[in-house]
Amino acid sequence: MIERTPLLNFLTYAVMVVGVFMVFLPLWLVFVGSTLTVREINIPELHLIPGTHFFENLQAAWARGHLGGRLFNSLIMSLGVATGKVVMSALTAFGLVYFRFPGRMLVFWLIFITLMLPLEVRIVPTYAVAANALWPFQSILDAAGVTDLIHALSGIQIALEWNLLNSYTGLILPLIATATGTFLYRQFFLTVPDELLEAARMDGAGPLRFLAEFLIPLSRANMAALFTIMFLYAWNQYLWPLLATPDRAGFGTTAVVELKLLAPTVSTNGGGTPDWNVAMAGCLIIMLPPLIFVAFMQRHFVRGLIATEK
Repeated sequence: MIERTPLLNFLTYAVMVVGVFMVFLPLWLVFVGSTLTVREINIPELHLIPGTHFFENLQAAWARGHLGGRLFNSLIMSLGVATGKVVMSALTAFGLVYFRFPGRMLVFWLIFITLMLPLEVRIVPTYAVAANALWPFQSILDAAGVTDLIHALSGIQIALEWNLLNSYTGLILPLIATATGTFLYRQFFLTVPDELLEAARMDGAGPLRFLAEFLIPLSRANMAALFTIMFLYAWNQYLWPLLATPDRAGFGTTAVVELKLLAPTVSTNGGGTPDWNVAMAGCLIIMLPPLIFVAFMQRHFVRGLIATEK
């Protein structure tokens, strides 16, 4: 039992206030910067009071960064990655827990080890596969001599190619595998009583029906928490969208990648002074969708992290 005393209560609230201040202060400075003029934001002085040019800077950031289409790309990518991760991890964990096959634990540990391999480590082979998703199959045919044999017999040269670059498929597919989600689902499925599986079998339910009608409803809270985390993970991706969307003028890219256009590395306002106020306004625009999403999913997210009932 936690002892409640005036001193401990004061220290608790003091720590909370300091934490809120540390989190809120950078956001407030970004907001204040987005309301200033070019001259005001470049003065070596800390501004804590908002200015009067907020909507002008928002309009400039929206137009310069082409944020309308870029935010749409980010939304499609984030929803697709989050959905793919939830579905893929649920199916993988379901197979690992409820199907008995040789090497089951070896497969699990191989998946778990990939937690130590971030996207940056495997970015080169991932890009090679995205540039031609059928390249592994082409390599197998070439190594087996099938390509040369067919060419010699029929004169047809087999060249399998499927380019995923500059497409939503290329943005989403390489990111949907998740060892974290598989581990979380596996640990949850292990807590489901075996009697539930036996009752489902007696009712004539097959594996997919047991998953859809029993396990998925029980794991909705976990699913919401995982979906929220993965949505933010996908929204904040920079390196992979940067490589997977080389056609910036045609297909475009995500909002986070496009944010670099707002960074005033050179004179962008014609006066020789960097307009960080426009960059700050762009940051606020790009931050808004995930903030709204987290606010909407907060109740489900917290329930998924702390719920213990089965």
